[in-house]
Amino acid sequence: MNTVPRGWTDFGARRIAILSLVTTTLLIQSASYALAHNVTPGDAGYIQEIWGVNIIPFMYLGAKHMVTGYDHILFLFGVVFFLYKMKDVGIYVSIFAVGHSTTMLAGVWFGWGINAYIVDAIIGLSVVYKALDNLAAYQRWFGVQPNTKVATLIFGFFHGTGLATKLLDYEIASDGLLANLLAFNVGVEMGQLMALAVILIVMGFWRKSPNFFRQAYTANVIMMAMGFILMGLQITGYFVAA
Repeated sequence: MNTVPRGWTDFGARRIAILSLVTTTLLIQSASYALAHNVTPGDAGYIQEIWGVNIIPFMYLGAKHMVTGYDHILFLFGVVFFLYKMKDVGIYVSIFAVGHSTTMLAGVWFGWGINAYIVDAIIGLSVVYKALDNLAAYQRWFGVQPNTKVATLIFGFFHGTGLATKLLDYEIASDGLLANLLAFNVGVEMGQLMALAVILIVMGFWRKSPNFFRQAYTANVIMMAMGFILMGLQITGYFVAA
């Protein structure tokens, strides 16, 4: 369970209003650049050209996607932000891994596709949700605390669906598909562990600072703003591409 400072229950409505105004301004200015989360063109070309079982290349592509996937990293950062015990970190990261692995594998294997802009907007929403959870906003606003494990699993499903949706666009060869998907997923988990290691090292030093909780509040507000921006860009992209 996340541990948040009691003082954060007096979450500032004025700050939320100011943040919403700033975020809206940024969205208007960047609307023409709205693009869905994607596999890089070079990787996409490689995926389309290869045939048969290619374990190492797909592991590399999976790891690269996770390490460079800022939306995944932001959500993971939020999930472990107030987890101090490695046991709790392991539980939540495992739940997230089960979620995104399930829908990524099933989505590509069975050909389930969702509009990339819509699913990426939901992924942006997952970042907003987690930042607000860390800020104790739900207790303040509604007097309840959502089940954090269930929320992590559900958003994990959406993160995996987002990846599956993009992979389907590149029509991976059917020959060796299962082995390649499993290798890709192993790579994703390896990338997640690498990103997690960096996050935990940084958090370990940061938590020793006497100003940690004050700075942590600001960090989560910034993370929430980034989530709103990601959502807005994808929603804008959906209407621009329509």
